[in-house]
Amino acid sequence: MNSPQSQLPSPEVIWKASKESVLSGRGNHKLSGAWQLMLLGDGSPTRHLKLLTGHEVAIKVISMATENNNEMDNMPEEVNELEPPLIRRQVWLTCGDLTLAWAESWWNSQEAEKHLLNKDQPIWKSLTQGRSELFREVDGLSLVNANWLKLEFNEDGPFWSRHYRFFRQQKELTVIREVFSPKLEKWLGPIPRKAF
Repeated sequence: MNSPQSQLPSPEVIWKASKESVLSGRGNHKLSGAWQLMLLGDGSPTRHLKLLTGHEVAIKVISMATENNNEMDNMPEEVNELEPPLIRRQVWLTCGDLTLAWAESWWNSQEAEKHLLNKDQPIWKSLTQGRSELFREVDGLSLVNANWLKLEFNEDGPFWSRHYRFFRQQKELTVIREVFSPKLEKWLGPIPRKAF
């Protein structure tokens, strides 16, 4: 698969919650309830963004290309559980004129061909066509940083991030990492970013 532009490096992880605290749903006492729902809830972030802003979520595909094993720094460890060869897709999520999130996902190449027929629509929409049953497991919560995130969000980092997996019939389909813009504080209230 050819990419519209070159892939961005995964952002640097500055802090991460223990996997046990994420899987148990204990969250973090420093995060408000609204932010815990956004970061640790198993609902669709694209639906949350639409509900918060009143705008449809537009997907701007950055790249979708074969994953280069030499460029797999800072990826979630769960990516190792996917069957190679892998495809990595990177997108910006916008509502109106605001870029509110960045996401990257890893797929087995055959699964990507089967499930990502419309590359410009949210993954949740692609996977739930025909009302197929899915299970989402949030595996990680972290603070990340990258200069290209600062430029696109027009905000200083670090930025809150989470990663999760989708399963269908107990089979892992994809690993997805999302990074959220601090502009979401307008709807969700302030969130600490320096005290970790």
